[in-house]
Amino acid sequence: MKLYLNEISSATSRVRVALALKDLKVETVPVGILGAEAESRQGAYRAINPQGLVPALATEGGELITQSLAIIEYLDELRPEPALLPARPEERAHARAIALAIGADTHPLLTPRVALQLGARFAADGEAIGSWCRHWIAEGLGAAEKLIASHRRGPLALDDQPTLADIFLFPQAISARRAGLALAEWPTIAEVVANLEAIPAFADNAPAARK
Repeated sequence: MKLYLNEISSATSRVRVALALKDLKVETVPVGILGAEAESRQGAYRAINPQGLVPALATEGGELITQSLAIIEYLDELRPEPALLPARPEERAHARAIALAIGADTHPLLTPRVALQLGARFAADGEAIGSWCRHWIAEGLGAAEKLIASHRRGPLALDDQPTLADIFLFPQAISARRAGLALAEWPTIAEVVANLEAIPAFADNAPAARK
């Protein structure tokens, strides 16, 4: 398998964590994502992934899977152990809901292409874009805090084993901290993230800091 990625990407981090938990090895292909002329915006990469986003996974059979959630669920079906979704249907739904609260409702507002449009259309400078990102991170983590607290029955987001919820929460929380937000504002999330940082699959695959 071949994974197109960028190490500052939270979405990439999710897939790298899942691969590590599954002990799956893949070939990696770095793709630049920052700036108007980024590699991800060029025709060569758009021919691979029409969305121009990372990550994207080329399977051993030559099929391309896009979107981190789809990739992770594919990996979970490809190698069922350890399972990344709980056994009970309700808990599986909770795991997906927490993942989507971050992956569908928070992270899309923070991406490089959004920052480019804020600058191009509204003349937003770095400080304004940073403020925008901190606002939406805080709103997203505030909601996730309540979702996690209401369903949590162990040291991680849902229980004592990593699930889809942890895989989506962790990179977003690390990015929040790097953006200048104190995780102590969300005590349940802060505790979960501290526990996840003790797990090598998470600690070794956190999103890299932007340079």
